[in-house]
Amino acid sequence: MAKAYERIADGLREAIRAGQLSAGDRLPSETALAEEYGRSLPTIREALRLLRDEGLIEKQHGRGNFVRQPRATVLRTNVRHQWEKDRVRQPEEQRAQTGATEHDTGLTLNDLVFRASYREIKAGKDLAQALGVAENEVLLERTYRTRYAAERAPFALVTSYLVRDMVASNPDLLDESNEPWPGGTQNQLFTIGIELDRIEEHVTARPPTPEEAEELELPPGTAVILLRKTSYDTNDRVVELSDITLPGDRTEMLFTTPLERW
Repeated sequence: MAKAYERIADGLREAIRAGQLSAGDRLPSETALAEEYGRSLPTIREALRLLRDEGLIEKQHGRGNFVRQPRATVLRTNVRHQWEKDRVRQPEEQRAQTGATEHDTGLTLNDLVFRASYREIKAGKDLAQALGVAENEVLLERTYRTRYAAERAPFALVTSYLVRDMVASNPDLLDESNEPWPGGTQNQLFTIGIELDRIEEHVTARPPTPEEAEELELPPGTAVILLRKTSYDTNDRVVELSDITLPGDRTEMLFTTPLERW
């Protein structure tokens, strides 16, 4: 038999899903809910905690509990990589019209706010091994944040690594002011004669760090998806590595694997 706080949560959840409580609406106060359901304040608070953990409501300090605005979702598929490669040799005007985030979200360029920052670092053991270079090799670390203009949290936390000496022949690739680059990383590499052969993606999940939970505005109990993307060129050389942290409450991943015919 369901506990009292679970029954209260069920009633509020149904009201939200039925539209009786809309996104942005303030819920009745805890005292009013206690009177309505004939239960104690601790029971009401436990019901509200359950709804917060599900991401249905959020507590705003000093204001109360509100129905959470649904976030823009991302459908990330492995088909995106061929889509990006097909665009590499298109004219810049055509490449500038859309990008991977628009492809994954259905939003337009004008819907998005983009930020990039570059810095040079020395490769530690993990990055050196992943990129196939010596420790202390100079890398270009690129940090990206893209968000829906109507929201504060980015779609993902993205950090990309390039070997500086590999890309330095085109100084434009070292300058963050050239972002967002029409055609993305695949086009950037194309400018120095690199064609991608394959992309490997390693996916894991874990609870977020406090910093990740804050930046991604994750509801309590929400996991993050960790994606390490490794790009190989036609000479089987690692040419780019990305570590991507995705919010588990608004990211869907779809992998399509073509099978050879008998």
